[in-house]
Amino acid sequence: MSSRDAILAAVRRQLPQSSPLPELDGPWITYPDPLAQFSRVLELIGGRCVRVSREAEIAAELAEMPQFSQAKQTLSLVPGAFPGTVTMDQITDPHQLFDIDFAILPGELAVAENAAVWVNDLNVTHRVIYFLCQHLALVVPLSQLVHNLSEAYDRLALTTSPFGGFIAGPSKTADIEQSLVIGAHGPRSMTVFVVG
Repeated sequence: MSSRDAILAAVRRQLPQSSPLPELDGPWITYPDPLAQFSRVLELIGGRCVRVSREAEIAAELAEMPQFSQAKQTLSLVPGAFPGTVTMDQITDPHQLFDIDFAILPGELAVAENAAVWVNDLNVTHRVIYFLCQHLALVVPLSQLVHNLSEAYDRLALTTSPFGGFIAGPSKTADIEQSLVIGAHGPRSMTVFVVG
């Protein structure tokens, strides 16, 4: 027996007995108006929620946003929103996305409890775009707004994409002196368009 095998065997002998997992069927928090809750929390964490009835209305909302109207490089992976000045077909190296001023991307699911939006890379060639753009807009169907994270995990098909994660608001960081910086490690603003 090699030293490695001996060490691993010793570790295995010392493992504690496993315990059954707790039940996850609980009385989880729900809201009378999940969209109002989502909007309120998103605003508290520095983002903005805009409800539109159709994706075609997003372009008019974008025209009112200074972050969008001043953007030189824009990217859209939501066909009904706006065409964008850059397409993913033009991008061969994710590093080329460093100068995207405004990106509008699909969100799969939104959570009222914490204003988080689940994103994945099923339709996004370079997932780094979620974090490299200066301003981020996510588009989520109203039918995909849930009350809490427990409901979110019940709905997610975690095996459909190699990448996925929750994004809540713009990038934020703060130091011990309580100096908050928005956009230090990612988008400086985040808007969520809820469609439906």
